Amino acid sequence: MGLRTCPHLSHPWQQPSDLFASDTATRKATQHLMSIGKEEDSVANPFVHVELNTPDPKKAKEFYAKLFQWQLEDVPNPAVPDGAYTMIKVGAGTGGGIMKQIPGGPAGWLSYVGVEDIRAATKKAESLGAEVMKDVTEVSGMGWLSFIRDPTGAVLGLWQAKTK
Repeated sequence: MGLRTCPHLSHPWQQPSDLFASDTATRKATQHLMSIGKEEDSVANPFVHVELNTPDPKKAKEFYAKLFQWQLEDVPNPAVPDGAYTMIKVGAGTGGGIMKQIPGGPAGWLSYVGVEDIRAATKKAESLGAEVMKDVTEVSGMGWLSFIRDPTGAVLGLWQAKTK
């Protein structure tokens, strides 16, 4: 079966799926893509938190609260530049936070992946060629985080929640 294209979509991965495809492989691929995110297809290490580092948290909060109707809650956090952290409460799905950009640090969104043993996961990432940008650090009362830069240059946060 040849690659179908839509003129307004520039990449094959942007093309609409054909739910009524005739070949078995295409039907199976479509069914798989549609099932991603369902509980029975959960992954061992899901994304658990996304965090915005921004030079202007107030402006970012106003924007995202209006854009997505997110519920935002400011909490004190002496470990961040202005001592305040904003929790993003989205209901179902992955929540996150907004904080003032660390001086000299990058602005943008950082994703965190949940791990069972953060020290082991951080060391494993390093052994596979990642650079440890921030070693394991405790977030008081909540858990531990670390930041890695993978061999392609992408930054990722690792997160181990504190057990209750």
